[in-house]
Amino acid sequence: MGLPSHVKYVIVGAGIHGLSAAWHLGENLRKSGKGSGKDILIVDKTAIAAGASGIACGVVRNNYFQPAMRRLMAHSVSVWESDPEAFSYHPVGYMQISPEVMHADVASIYQQQKEIGYPSVFIEGEKDCMKYMQGIFSDWQAKGITSVLHEEKGGYANNTRSIYGLAEKAENEDVRIATGLKVIGFEKDAKGAVKAVVTDKGTIGCDQVIIGAGPWVKQIWDMLELPKAISIKGRDGKTHHDVPMWTFWSLQEGTLGVDPKLQRTNDGKMPPVIHVDTDAPLHSDVDGTVITDKLWGIYYKPDFHFGGVQGGAMPFKVPTAPEQVKIDPYGPESPDFIVGDDFAHMWVSALAFCQKRFEGTMPKYKKEPSGGIGSFTADSFPVFDRFCENV
Repeated sequence: MGLPSHVKYVIVGAGIHGLSAAWHLGENLRKSGKGSGKDILIVDKTAIAAGASGIACGVVRNNYFQPAMRRLMAHSVSVWESDPEAFSYHPVGYMQISPEVMHADVASIYQQQKEIGYPSVFIEGEKDCMKYMQGIFSDWQAKGITSVLHEEKGGYANNTRSIYGLAEKAENEDVRIATGLKVIGFEKDAKGAVKAVVTDKGTIGCDQVIIGAGPWVKQIWDMLELPKAISIKGRDGKTHHDVPMWTFWSLQEGTLGVDPKLQRTNDGKMPPVIHVDTDAPLHSDVDGTVITDKLWGIYYKPDFHFGGVQGGAMPFKVPTAPEQVKIDPYGPESPDFIVGDDFAHMWVSALAFCQKRFEGTMPKYKKEPSGGIGSFTADSFPVFDRFCENV
C-alpha cells in the first residue's frame, strides 16, 4: 500500500484502542453518510498486536473503583459480547474476593453496578464467603476473606486472536492499516492544530488524529509538546502541583504449566476469572517461610492460549524517571521488565493459599520471559480528551 499524501483520520497504534476506534469510527461514518473507513489510516511502527495488547492477560471486567468508569466498562463488555467468536472472548464472569479492609469499597462497586443494571452477586461475612467459594471450588481455602463480588458478565479474551479479530472488523469497514511506519513528529498550523503526521517513511496530511499508542503514549505526548507535569487533586482533597503526567508500572504476570482443565468448577465448567486480595500472611508453598504479611493480591484463570493457568500479581511502579524508561525492546524481549523468580515464588504460593489443588505445583511454573510495562496518567485514569485542537 502506497503512503497517502492526505487522509481525514490518522490513528496511531494498531492495538486494542487504535483498532477499536477505527472500527467504530468507520462504522459510524458509513451509517451517518459522512464518509467511510476509506477515510481512516492506522499507522503502527511494528505490527498489529505488537505492543501491550499482544501480551495482555485479556481480562474483561467492570470492577473499577472510579464511578465514572462504571457505565463505560458495562458498554465495553457489551461490545465483547457482540461477537465472542471474532474476539476470542470467554464470558465466564469475574470475581473480586476481598478482605475486610476493602469491604466498603467493594460494596460501593456492587451498589453502582446494581444502579445501572449490571448483573452481579455480593456475598458478605467470612463464613458466607467461604461457603459460597467452596460451592464453586470444593478445595477453596483462602483465609481472611469477608466479601465476594461475583460479576456474572465479563471474563477474558485471548490476546493476539482478539486483536486480529478487531483488525478484521476495521478492515471490513475499509480501514487501511499501515505497519512498519514510525511516527517521528507532527506538523501544526498557525492555531496549533496538527495538519500532518510525520513518519519515517513520509508525511501524511490529515484533519484529525487519534492516539492509541499504549506504553509509547509519552513519546507521542512529548512530540505534541504537551505538559510534562500537571496539577491534580489528590485523595486528600488538596491540589498537588508539578506531578509527572506519565508514569510507568511493571506488569507481573506468568503461567503455571498445568492442564487448564485442572481449574474446572465443582460442576465441571470453566471457572470465572479469580481476583483475590487479602491481608492474611502469605507463606511459601516451598519452605513455609513468610513471603509477606502486608496486603497482597493476585488474579488467575485457566487459559488454553497460554497453555496453563495464567495470572499475575499487583504491578509495581517503575522507580526510574519517566524520561529515562526504556520501552523498547518491549515485553518478553525487554532485559529490564520481565518477571523473575521472586514473582513465581509469590504467585504460585498464593495459588496454593487459595486452592489446595495448587499445592506443590511450583516446579510446573513456566520459566519463560513474561511481563511488560504500562504507561499510566498522573491519577491512573485514562485520557479521553482532545488536545492541539484535533488530537
